[in-house]
Amino acid sequence: MRSSYHTVTIVYRKDMDMKIGILAVQGAFIEHEKMISSLGAECVELRKKEDITDNLDGLILPGGESTVQGKLLNELDMFDILRHKIKSGLPVMATCAGLILLSENLSNDDSRYFQTLPVTTRRNAYGRQLGSFKRNANIKGIGDFEMVFIRAPYIEKVSDDVEVLASVDNHITAVRYKNQLGLTFHPELADDTRLHQSFLSMIK
Repeated sequence: MRSSYHTVTIVYRKDMDMKIGILAVQGAFIEHEKMISSLGAECVELRKKEDITDNLDGLILPGGESTVQGKLLNELDMFDILRHKIKSGLPVMATCAGLILLSENLSNDDSRYFQTLPVTTRRNAYGRQLGSFKRNANIKGIGDFEMVFIRAPYIEKVSDDVEVLASVDNHITAVRYKNQLGLTFHPELADDTRLHQSFLSMIK
């Protein structure tokens, strides 16, 4: 396994007792689950309010349809408890639609969701012509990484305390802010576990 962010030393071992909640109301959560499980952590699918327990060590918000996810989070009475946990410091990895859920502002949509990540994000930013594509780019502290974009957003603006980790064509594609790792692409679809390793090291 290759090393993660230069500011973090990975001490993660397969025998560590770590429980990761993965939002499973809609979207591409199975691939995250497989990748996290391959690294030795336990996964819990969050499908209802009762699944969100106090012993979760981290949270993954997967890609999918952010509008549908936001609607279901409210209907299932999961929204407020997850927002509280994120604001209270629960480590979270958010990919694509998950990033939209975290974003404080959306430049081309009036919807707002958790608003815990101080960035402005543009939904479906690349249009139909580039609805799905791959691009290799450098991620700070990791190196070259294959980014898989599917009807992806990109980040237009960040606050001063948000760390930019990667950009593609002058558009921000990865950021970190306190306990939150926001990605516009799908690392779970690449044959590379380094970003998920880095997320687990954030928890440690």
